[in-house]
Amino acid sequence: MNIPTLMVPLVLAAASATAPAAGQAQEQPPAPAAAPVPSIAFEKTVLPNGLQLILVEDKRLPIVAVNLWYHVGPANEAPGLTGFAHLFEHMMFAATRHIPRGEADRLLEGAGATDSNGGTGFDSTSYYDTVPSNQLELALWVHADRMGFLLDVLDQQALTNQQDVVRNERRQTVEGEPYGLVEEALLQTLFPKGHPYAASIIGSHADIQGAKLGDVREFFANYYGPNNASLVIAGDIDKAHTRELVARYFGGLRRGPDVVRPKVVTPPITAERRVVVRDRVELPRVFMGWLTPAAYQPGDAELAVAATILGGGKSSRLYKSLVYERQIAQDVSSTQTSLALGSTFVVDVTARAGHTPQEIEAAIDAELERLRRDGPLDHEVERARNSLETALLASLEKLGGDGLAEQLNHYNLYTGDPGYLARDLARLRRIDAASVQRAVQAWLKPEARAVVTGVPGKPKVDDPRAPKPAKAAPAPEKQVALNEAEAWRATPPVAGATPKVTLPRGETFRLANGLTVIHHHNPALPLVSSQLVVRSGGAANPVELPGLAGFTAQMLEEGTATRSAPQIADEIAQLGAFMDTGSSDDVSTVSLLALRSTFSRALAVVADIVQHPSFPAAEIERQRQDRLGSLTQQRDDPETVAALAAAGALFGSGHPKAYGQLGLEPAIRATTREDIAGFWRRHYVPSNAALVVTGDITRAELEALAEAQFGAWPAAGAPEVTPAETRPTQARLVLVDQPDASQTALQVACMGPSRDTPDFAALQVMNGALGGMFSSRLNNNLRETKGYTYGIYSHFDYDRAPAPFSVEASVQQDATGESVREILREIAAMREQPLSSAELAAARNAQLLSLPGQFETNADIGASLTELFVYGLAPDYYDQLARKLAEVDAQAVQDVARRYLDPERMIVVAVGERRKILPQLQKLGLGQPEVRDDDGQLPPPARDKKR
Repeated sequence: MNIPTLMVPLVLAAASATAPAAGQAQEQPPAPAAAPVPSIAFEKTVLPNGLQLILVEDKRLPIVAVNLWYHVGPANEAPGLTGFAHLFEHMMFAATRHIPRGEADRLLEGAGATDSNGGTGFDSTSYYDTVPSNQLELALWVHADRMGFLLDVLDQQALTNQQDVVRNERRQTVEGEPYGLVEEALLQTLFPKGHPYAASIIGSHADIQGAKLGDVREFFANYYGPNNASLVIAGDIDKAHTRELVARYFGGLRRGPDVVRPKVVTPPITAERRVVVRDRVELPRVFMGWLTPAAYQPGDAELAVAATILGGGKSSRLYKSLVYERQIAQDVSSTQTSLALGSTFVVDVTARAGHTPQEIEAAIDAELERLRRDGPLDHEVERARNSLETALLASLEKLGGDGLAEQLNHYNLYTGDPGYLARDLARLRRIDAASVQRAVQAWLKPEARAVVTGVPGKPKVDDPRAPKPAKAAPAPEKQVALNEAEAWRATPPVAGATPKVTLPRGETFRLANGLTVIHHHNPALPLVSSQLVVRSGGAANPVELPGLAGFTAQMLEEGTATRSAPQIADEIAQLGAFMDTGSSDDVSTVSLLALRSTFSRALAVVADIVQHPSFPAAEIERQRQDRLGSLTQQRDDPETVAALAAAGALFGSGHPKAYGQLGLEPAIRATTREDIAGFWRRHYVPSNAALVVTGDITRAELEALAEAQFGAWPAAGAPEVTPAETRPTQARLVLVDQPDASQTALQVACMGPSRDTPDFAALQVMNGALGGMFSSRLNNNLRETKGYTYGIYSHFDYDRAPAPFSVEASVQQDATGESVREILREIAAMREQPLSSAELAAARNAQLLSLPGQFETNADIGASLTELFVYGLAPDYYDQLARKLAEVDAQAVQDVARRYLDPERMIVVAVGERRKILPQLQKLGLGQPEVRDDDGQLPPPARDKKR
């Protein structure tokens, strides 16, 4: 579901659209009533050492979010040290005086922590964890020791390792990401050299590698004191006791030097700037950027509304013109990114095959000029305001991660008031068409922009080799302690009493036609989330038409007997709702998020598109071109290509699951209206579907609404789908050649069990220890010890039929062979020796104690309840799962490792530059490689030449 990610300020929404809609004149639905402003009862105090403490008591679940912000980012970096703030974020996870390296992650994950990570923005750096409420003290102990005692033991080994990790992160997320280099060039074009925002947050290879240990220590001493930090604790807490804990762990830490906020004057752009960047992509993309007012300054919110009007979803102007009507673009996006030293407004549009950047640019210019000249219509402004408001309220559902705690910290940094929510909504609601037009005229001038175009070609990447380590170890440097050692800090705190957990079960009822309805009442916020789930997906595709389930789901939004595609898009957007359709191997879904006040009207649209799709011929052709364009873009992503190649190798050609949800180009071109309508008739029947609704709606209200909207859906028998036979490849090595790739995308895979396996609990514990946790064996080996990758993980897919197990990573190109060797070695070790008691407890508790985190938002609850329906699980399944996880022992873990994971039968998939990675892989004795294409498929057999 394409919901703008609103990291406060509100105007940070990135509005994008990738499915068709149109703008034709039509009667607008009545405006929804303004949602009540949620009351967030927070308390803010300041410790004597300057630490700002913000507390929010929320008893929805027995969990607590701990969110610590340091008010430092690239704006504080010294010249020649781009990316340093981000590199330092990584350093904060190294050892401290009282916590050995890796121990904090192991303890937190073993305590059931979720959303445990760090992040660097242009203006701040954050560290956060969500923990069971009885483990709050553990999280505070970890964060306080990082703040107070990191420098005591910081060494060159930790810095060198993280330099390797961050450089691999850059290779994966900038150089290996389609258009990543183009986006980086946009910042460098908008801002003058030396400006804090003129480089990507991650920095350059040279600057990352050039960082010295002394730089790290100086940065910490200057910016990581308590007086430059704010701590939000939100969740199941007692405020008085929490204040005591914070005083105990943070109160004795010395304040650092006073931090002077950077004063940077950004010179305006007075003449258009242009740059062309080559990248490993097939479709050109045009970026236009402008410098705009800083966060919360006049014009900032108005430009967020303008961004939504221009590129915010299926009803936006750019989408209607470029994608739907003229069909010259594959996707559009527009964004107002609001920052402390000045913001940016960016429009980016990907050309469809056969269309040029010049054509795209002219079309964007025409829409921008129309907006400047005529301004927006009143209903467009209302639509944008409604969408942004719904997204903001939705962001409050979650306590940790990018949710409530993060939001309050963001308000606190940018406005000084964690309770700015009411004023933020008020400024949004005040915006009208005239104010949007004035902002667009003032800030989005043609001569004041940068235009950066990404085109297909060989990218220019400056990736120097890391220097060889010195033969002799350097003399140990004298460590400097900022705070006095306190012996009691060396002992992790003991967990409090285990909180009582009652997980949502949902209430189930059925309509007379066989439709299952699952309901959970959650009145915490005026929001309702729903999923209409059909128990048929890609696995039900006919052999000759891979992708048909996805094509059918995509077509639901493109017209009904009474609504056109444009009307569907505009009606949903006008209600401030978000609707999406899609498919996976086992299901097809229509997802909806709406305010309580608009849910019934939005659900009426869902009911219409599910029961009365008209599949217009013209819309099928539009979607056909969209899917062909998406297929082209899919080939640009090495990780996706690796997943497709692994599926093809494991299931075999002709199996419905051997392809992605897009299918293949010949099938997309061959699909007819009757194919789509036939799939819908067979599978979209009430006995094969469930309506899962969670949020601020009572059961009585839902019963009446479900009957009114779905009661007339004709009853029909659920289709029978016989699982296809798998014909896996006999090869052990699968190779996809991508010349000039910056890394190697790896998958090491085999077939695993189905979702209803009785071994599920033991498999989850085993996988957690192997590669499912940050502190897993694989991640500790390949990332934390060797620095080969930014991250590596493993998982079971757990479909209705047996599905893959895979280990996935993007690794340093020259470490491809060694990475595969280590992956296979770690898998073998899981079979050979049982887990130690400590490792078992950590992996088991990570699964068991994190269960409440699966029910934090309405969407989370809905997804968990949907699993019960899709896989035929009992209503008390999650209660029983907790008991089964608690019973898993070391022998059970070793047994399932031996049963399901055999390194001798694993298939290794490598996507990268063949001439550089094949020699490494051939040394592993995997046999001759099987070569596949960028769709993950075997090339067609060569025809015999005539003599």
